[in-house]
Amino acid sequence: MTDGQAAITKTSKAGRDLPAAIGVGVGLFAAVAVGLLWAPWFFALFAGAALALGTVEVHRALQLKGMRSEIVPIVIGTVVSILGAYAAVMAKLTVTPTAFMLICLCLTMIVSLTLRLRGGQDGFIQDVSASAFILAYIPLLGGSVPLLLAAENGTLRILVIVMCVIGSDTGAYVTGVTLGRHKMAPKISPSKTWEGFVGGLVFAGAIGVLSAIFLLDISWVIGLLLGVLLSLAGTVGDLVESLIKRDVGLKDMSNFLPGHGGIMDRLDSLLVAMPVGWAILHLTVGG
Repeated sequence: MTDGQAAITKTSKAGRDLPAAIGVGVGLFAAVAVGLLWAPWFFALFAGAALALGTVEVHRALQLKGMRSEIVPIVIGTVVSILGAYAAVMAKLTVTPTAFMLICLCLTMIVSLTLRLRGGQDGFIQDVSASAFILAYIPLLGGSVPLLLAAENGTLRILVIVMCVIGSDTGAYVTGVTLGRHKMAPKISPSKTWEGFVGGLVFAGAIGVLSAIFLLDISWVIGLLLGVLLSLAGTVGDLVESLIKRDVGLKDMSNFLPGHGGIMDRLDSLLVAMPVGWAILHLTVGG
């Protein structure tokens, strides 16, 4: 077998290096599983680092449109907001994790505005808009992680949300490949079909029901609602990130994860799904 044939053999139809993609996927799942099941503090660190790297990726993407965020305070504010909110939970501080994150993100935006004053009026609005967009898109949505961990069975709640999103992605892929005929959003994500979308809803709904009964010990109705809404949220998150990449002319946010692309290529669905999952469980079951 020639080198070219070997390269084709290990590369998927989507142009991905399958061995690398599988290896990285297993490693990411192991890190999440270890953190959720045995070391929540490790999961908090993992989440904070992933979100910080995500802000850098989006910052670099926006630069291609001439938009320059104040990435240094944004990275610091992202890490401090996530880890500080988790510390507020574990140390039972007088400040709530919600209040801590709000204060931290507000201060981060104020610092970003202040630092941008040095650049003068040219491009001021688009630059501060870039900073505000990154803060709202990543640490604000990602801040639902420490809020979930604050619940009595917080790690299980996060695990269920992750499983529902993975189930939705898997169901959409399997159904789309086998039955997909009608394009869902051809100008944003050409591979998505309405058949795959329905398949994702079914898979996520089933996982939500089973998780509600056997893991969370709550009504199956809440589990069904959770699974279906998480599938919808994950789809929105995926389409949003795809549209960002199309707008700036990128295939992947980066090549940080071999076979997968960038951090944001893996976080896109979860970023929108996490706050939706937190809200559903908080309103139906309690904090």
